Amino acid sequence: MTDLNIGLIGAGNISRTYFEMSPLFDGIRIVAVADLNPDAASRAAQAHGVSAMSPEAMLADPAIDLIVNLTIPDAHFAVSRAALLAGKHVYSEKPFVLSVAEGMELAAIAEARGLRLGSAPDTFLGSAHQQARALVDAGEIGTVHSATAHVMSAGMEHWHPNPDFFFLPGGGPILDLGPYYIAALVNLLGPVASVTALTGMASETRLISSQPRAGERIPVRTPTTIHALLHFVSGAMVTLGASWDVHGHRHGNMEIYGSEASLILPDPNFFGGPIEMSRRGQALAPVSSWQHPFGVANEDSNGIARANYRGAGLADMVRAIRDGGDFRCDQSRALHVIEVMTAILAAGADRKWIGLSTTCTRPKALDPAAAAQLMRSPADSGPSPVGPDAAQADLSGASLGLT
Repeated sequence: MTDLNIGLIGAGNISRTYFEMSPLFDGIRIVAVADLNPDAASRAAQAHGVSAMSPEAMLADPAIDLIVNLTIPDAHFAVSRAALLAGKHVYSEKPFVLSVAEGMELAAIAEARGLRLGSAPDTFLGSAHQQARALVDAGEIGTVHSATAHVMSAGMEHWHPNPDFFFLPGGGPILDLGPYYIAALVNLLGPVASVTALTGMASETRLISSQPRAGERIPVRTPTTIHALLHFVSGAMVTLGASWDVHGHRHGNMEIYGSEASLILPDPNFFGGPIEMSRRGQALAPVSSWQHPFGVANEDSNGIARANYRGAGLADMVRAIRDGGDFRCDQSRALHVIEVMTAILAAGADRKWIGLSTTCTRPKALDPAAAAQLMRSPADSGPSPVGPDAAQADLSGASLGLT
């Protein structure tokens, strides 16, 4: 497939991930990076062998086909809108936007101009959560009636050099980390019908302990502890806990409860991780990992070998631009996830149930063969993490890790 020329707007930490992962995927060629801070753009460009540009110059450049929006959440809407109006396809980092109205405006512009619009997260395309999807789809756990999900920690001010935006409107654990969890739940269970929540904060200020601002206090202007209930169109009931006020807990990241079995799933912020299953009357037991290209460890994260394939959603979008059809991280699903999160915050403020106005389809499953098709051939990108049988994947018990 002919590569699309891609420009990154935003030269922060996440840009490095896109630069480093993009060579793995077919159809992606990052050619330039832009930032409001010219020095930041120049440093990133020099480090990765691309052009440094101003955002205005990038949007005006006819050679750029697609913009990846890596700006701070509060700027996502304005940057994506400008890129669409400039005739560029757009893929945004999460959160897609900060309101349903913003997302609908972007979708209308994209449709009117024949452009594609998508958004991270794409971690639900990883090996673990796609294996879980295959198990659910194959009926291995029966009818899913409920689930739990928890993302809880002591916050960001202990490690991030400039954590202010995490605690302002547009931040908080729901909008920052919620996309991973809710996108994973939509992948497994489909769209959400209604939500309610309790929200609050443990403190109105946070003490930075990371360098270079250790000892500085910053304000908290958004909820940092959220307990939500999600009622899915399928009938499934889900409890979601998200907090940056918790210093220790034993909640699992995600558990799916079916009429015949339960699944214990890893953190949907990552592409891999172990799965456990408990069938009716049996104890929990590990599920053998299937052979999926997005489950192969390819980086060291603080001494932990992890699978990182961020950019898979972008590659899937590029495939759809070239070949037509749907892609898994498209704006309709991203917008639905945004409405779920903003409705949770609104329900917490008003103490009521909120019915959702948006909906979406479940994204098409990404089995090992489909994932392999998004990657460059070994001749183009070096040794492939795809095993010899990945392209011949099936949904037998063996392929699902059940034998």
